[in-house]
Amino acid sequence: MGSNQIQAPKGTRDLYPADAAKRRFVTEAWRKVSVRHGFDEIDGPTFEHLALYTVKSGEGIVSELFSFRREGGEQDYALRPEFTPTLARMFAARAGALPRPTKWFMTGPFFRAERPQRGRLREFLQWNVDVLGDPSPQADAEVIACCVALLRDLGFTPEHLRVKVNHRDALAKWLVARGVEAPRHADLFKLLDQRGKLPPDQFVAGLAAFGFNAQQAEVFIKGVIRVEIPPGATSVEVAGERVTREQLGVQDHPEEPADLTFFSDAVRPLAVALANAGVLDWVDFDLSIVRGLAYYTGMVFEVHEATGAERAVAGGGRYDNLVELFGGPPTPAVGFGMGDVVLTLIMQDKGLMPDETGMLERAGMRPDVFVISNGVPEAEAQLHPLVASFRAAGLHARHTSKATRNVGKLLKEAGDCRARHAVIIESGRSCTIKDMGTGEQRQLPLDQALGTLTTPR
Repeated sequence: MGSNQIQAPKGTRDLYPADAAKRRFVTEAWRKVSVRHGFDEIDGPTFEHLALYTVKSGEGIVSELFSFRREGGEQDYALRPEFTPTLARMFAARAGALPRPTKWFMTGPFFRAERPQRGRLREFLQWNVDVLGDPSPQADAEVIACCVALLRDLGFTPEHLRVKVNHRDALAKWLVARGVEAPRHADLFKLLDQRGKLPPDQFVAGLAAFGFNAQQAEVFIKGVIRVEIPPGATSVEVAGERVTREQLGVQDHPEEPADLTFFSDAVRPLAVALANAGVLDWVDFDLSIVRGLAYYTGMVFEVHEATGAERAVAGGGRYDNLVELFGGPPTPAVGFGMGDVVLTLIMQDKGLMPDETGMLERAGMRPDVFVISNGVPEAEAQLHPLVASFRAAGLHARHTSKATRNVGKLLKEAGDCRARHAVIIESGRSCTIKDMGTGEQRQLPLDQALGTLTTPR
């Protein structure tokens, strides 16, 4: 490697054909499940006015962005780190003409100026799914169900991944009742959001500053409440009407019962909606999930490996005040984002990423036909016209760029690119069609070759 060779920027990826096929496989899966669940596709600019992000998150976010001002310009811009502000801006601009609810999805590149590490890059793809204008638990369940459907489509099971759900408003009310006043919630939520990155003793020490002793901290470490709905039931109880830490297996001081009725009341309608959507078996109700962004107002969720080995696969929640912040009418909204980096890593770890042939197949990149000339002048003259006729008919057709006309070598090339069929032109009037999967061959007139091959998809 020469000393002057320019490398890709840190935190980015060079995608060679097999890598690009993996990414296309994921993005096509995102799109198909979104359409199947009734979401319309949108997109926005890859850079926005910097103020779009600071109005929501404050000036402190600037250090996390790739921001810039063009030479001689007066406006500050930033490459988009997330889509929700753009979504809110777009909805606010046409709120009066849009249906209620509005169901949108998008996939595209995003950028974050942070230290690259496993599962986190500076440039990545993200899938975003949102319902705007519907305040109901059914809307919350709908976005979670769309997320779970994608996981199912990719081969995951509830034993691989868990959808961890909490309710921020309910948690906030409980904290106030415990003496943790609202101005301190942002700091506590930040601590909870960092739980997976902190040593247990450091996390417990952090909670002590908010009045939780080591035993009480267990509610955030092990406080997962599983919700079960019996067949045919129309309502749900979360471990009874009142849930205490003692019922969670945590030994508390008897003079300080931790009444978690707030949680039962808040999530009961959502649990019913999730059961009706057929995804409750994927869900854990987890008091430690808060999401770090301040604009979330109610239900929040993250998708994690059951083992907790990787960072979150997806995350989102309800953000009922954001559209109004960008000049639109009061609009309840809920949605989530899923990046391709962690998802791809876990698929590979679980053996769920198809092999190269499977990826090419599902991404529409596998050739339908590889056309070969045996080298005689009459066959050579038909090569390019036949390839052109296949392509005009909608087939994915290829031919060699090599000088050789050795049929054996060219059949190997056809196999290497995973072509379904090879057409060997024998003369100006005849050809042999070979099924590259079964090895079956048959000879026929050249003018029947096109009609013999099936037009894909």
